[in-house]
Amino acid sequence: MTSELTALALAALLQVLQFALMAVPTNIELPQGKTLSPRDRNRLGGDIQDQVSDRTARLIRAWENHFESLALFTIAVMVVSLADANTGFTAACAWTYLAARILYIPAYYFGLTPWRSLIWFVGFLAAPCMLIAALT
Repeated sequence: MTSELTALALAALLQVLQFALMAVPTNIELPQGKTLSPRDRNRLGGDIQDQVSDRTARLIRAWENHFESLALFTIAVMVVSLADANTGFTAACAWTYLAARILYIPAYYFGLTPWRSLIWFVGFLAAPCMLIAALT
């Protein structure tokens, strides 16, 4: 398996870990009726994030953000892999993405400003850099 595909597999497993990181405190902080419900806003009395602690809400947002960033990273890995454009640079970008996503979780959880945004940007930038490398 290439470094890029390995990083993608680990990023997907990180998504699973993030689910546990946000689901456990959410289920501790909210009554079972809310977490097992269809989560209609009118039934819950608002958004789930508004009813949990700030840090748990940050874990929810970090989990959702990973879904968003994982789409672009997956495309980048697939383009690099299918084009057989794997290089040391694309591998470094893939590992940079994964490291940034790992660092993003505690940075968001602890509200580290501006580090959270900078870490996010580094991770985000890794995918377009991989795409550009594959095109050249």
